[in-house]
Amino acid sequence: MDALARLLDGPRARGAFFLRSIFTPPWSLRVQDGAPLTLVAMVRGEAWLVPERDDPVLLRPGDTAVVRGPEPYTMADAPGTPPKIVIHPGQRCATPDGQPLDGVLDLGVRTWGDDPDGPVMMLTCTYQMRGEISGRLLAALPMLVILAGDAWDSPLVPLLAGEIVKDEPGQEAVLDRLLDLLLIALLRAWFARADGGAPAWYRAYGDPVVGTALRFIHNAPGHPWTVAELAARSGVSRAALARRFTELVGEPPMAYLTGWRLDLAADLLRETDATVEAVARQVGYGSAFALSTAFKRVRGVSPRDHRAAAPPGA
Repeated sequence: MDALARLLDGPRARGAFFLRSIFTPPWSLRVQDGAPLTLVAMVRGEAWLVPERDDPVLLRPGDTAVVRGPEPYTMADAPGTPPKIVIHPGQRCATPDGQPLDGVLDLGVRTWGDDPDGPVMMLTCTYQMRGEISGRLLAALPMLVILAGDAWDSPLVPLLAGEIVKDEPGQEAVLDRLLDLLLIALLRAWFARADGGAPAWYRAYGDPVVGTALRFIHNAPGHPWTVAELAARSGVSRAALARRFTELVGEPPMAYLTGWRLDLAADLLRETDATVEAVARQVGYGSAFALSTAFKRVRGVSPRDHRAAAPPGA
């Protein structure tokens, strides 16, 4: 499995939140649901996405945004339009002064808004539990990713637009899998861009020396790698590999290997029922004790405490 596949192996939507929104200006809604990751796709019209700590971004038809939580953000017809709706955790909707809006804006199956014929239509898809997205993926993402409609070619958004309003047997599972596919397609297109903000190790994949070493690490994290063996397999000296690896990735080979193993272990502890001993051997540690020692040194908690701290549904 290549590095990008491993990074994107985390998305596993389970009962994700899906909504088609239709509005007529002026409109504004503040999203403070604390969700780890949300995708917003513009079907028609325009909308401003206003992050909590950054400049507003205009979304046009065909544009798609990936918003990393849990910080709040606002969607509106204009950056200065005050919010009329606030979305709280659990997708509870209320007015800014706290009056509940549940059911008031319903326009049909997974559809809401103030006008069924409004000029603005967008799709919102939200991973509601942090455990549905791997920590490695969230750490690799900026707070906001925007892909213009003409920047990538995918049939997934039109397909999602058609499926989101259906109420058929198994529809929830269909939508969950569509969301996973859409996120993977978006991030693959984003990381391929020169300005995509891909992780340093992803950019280093194109280097003939460091890329080779990274492939060995990612394809066999459980192997007892040494700098000497990685260097030999990459066709350079230990010193050359260590120098170039640190320059391109930002840390030495063994430090990167440790971080990668512990990230994999962290995900496995929450995504599977494997014992700590089994996880340890899968990611390259000889015993549960060895993994626990490294895990606590780097992450500040034991593997068991990390697993126990998983939120409901993770």
